[in-house]
Amino acid sequence: MEKLSKLTRNSLIIASLFLLDKVFAFVRTGIISRQYTDEVHLLDTFNAANNLPDVLFALISGGALAMAFIPLLTEYLTTKDRAAAWDLFSRVANVAFLVTASFAVVISIFAAPIARLGIAPGFSEEQLTLLAELMRLNLIGTVIFSISGLVAASLQANQHFIFPALAPTLYNVGQIIGAIYFVPRFGVRGLVYGVILGAVFHLLIQVPALFKFGFRWTPSLDLRHTGLIEALRLMAPRLLTMGGIQFIVLARDNLASRLDQVGAVSSLTYGWMIMQVPETILGTAIATAMLPTLSEYAARADWVSFRSTIERALRVLISLTIPIAAVMAAGIHPLVRGLFGFDEPTTTLLTWTTRAYLLTLTGFTIHEVAARSFYARKEPMFPLYAVLLRIVMFLGIGSAGLAFFKEIGAPVIAFAEISLLIEAILLFVWLSKRTHEPIQVGNAVWKGIIAAVIGGVITYLVALYLPGGAIVTALIGMIVGGLTALSMVWSDAKMIFKL
Repeated sequence: MEKLSKLTRNSLIIASLFLLDKVFAFVRTGIISRQYTDEVHLLDTFNAANNLPDVLFALISGGALAMAFIPLLTEYLTTKDRAAAWDLFSRVANVAFLVTASFAVVISIFAAPIARLGIAPGFSEEQLTLLAELMRLNLIGTVIFSISGLVAASLQANQHFIFPALAPTLYNVGQIIGAIYFVPRFGVRGLVYGVILGAVFHLLIQVPALFKFGFRWTPSLDLRHTGLIEALRLMAPRLLTMGGIQFIVLARDNLASRLDQVGAVSSLTYGWMIMQVPETILGTAIATAMLPTLSEYAARADWVSFRSTIERALRVLISLTIPIAAVMAAGIHPLVRGLFGFDEPTTTLLTWTTRAYLLTLTGFTIHEVAARSFYARKEPMFPLYAVLLRIVMFLGIGSAGLAFFKEIGAPVIAFAEISLLIEAILLFVWLSKRTHEPIQVGNAVWKGIIAAVIGGVITYLVALYLPGGAIVTALIGMIVGGLTALSMVWSDAKMIFKL
């Protein structure tokens, strides 16, 4: 057997650990949803309360700095030494922590008007009061994540992926502990205590690897440091890009709260979570492993390897995710009912919301690779231009759905994420024009579409006509349909072993 490339090994390691994370995430979600199956409005409130703290984390430390920071840290490791890289990490982490803590204090003070005017204006007064309280508690976890997210980025720049990929599982373990042990004593607030505990676990699991790579903390806030200035220069467009992405998350729940539909916010949260299973295991895992490698190619101006790596990754992702979306859409309903334990109307709502999100699965995986490719090239403006267009499209589709198809409910809001697919295609076109040769993925697209149709039909027919329980037949149908589709796209899919 041909030896796996380093990038393939890293991708498979990350994918395996992300799969473990998703298993724990669904265990956690199953426990929580069953605890509140008769109080879905409390779930809506808890899920809405997570949004602004998540935005703050994504903007200041997690998403904003990580993608801009890894290429710069990789350059330091390639052209300088590890001591200089850790000095840069310390300075960036110090600034990120102080900025995150400052924003957390401000948001905590104004939590009530923020909840009423920005997060969920359609909620009742009682829900809004609880939402503001839960949001304040959530900010504690956000401040912890301000360091933990950068620790993960620094370890990835050092080509160490195990502990950063394992950290989300520990985050879910903390939330499971909160659901089992804290909720009976503290009610819905116990869920947030679990979030805080999970954030602590997320950070602590990564600390040993820091010292393995010779970490030394520099207690400095010198804003004139050239590396810090470069990091902030790269971060600014990324900050605006992530701001746009997170604005869409807030707009999603804002629109959902106006539907007058119990379970709308939770359906969007959980439908997104289901779609994110294949997206994370395939798209995020491969793209995460690729970023340091692409950054090295860019630092050495090896654009041939840069383009060929992207092309192989995209062919794998496109050929796999198009049929996966169809197979999941065909067989998901019994699994949703069995996992979440909701009544039939809520289960149906969640099923159709998930199907709407699955339309964007391939777009999300393309976006993962294309966006990181631009950051590896230190060209952060292209993702910013694309997300601005996406915001306009999302708000237009979502508002039109709310105005003309309000009776459909949450799936209308989920469908507005089709704007992400358009954004991903636009990024791909721009990226292809900036490589030495165009990136060729056309065959993977057509094979994926044909496999999706055949695999989806087989899944549906097996689940419908095979004797047995609904969950068992749905699983068998998805396996049979999935294997059939895989056989049709194997020539492209097998490139995962040659990344």
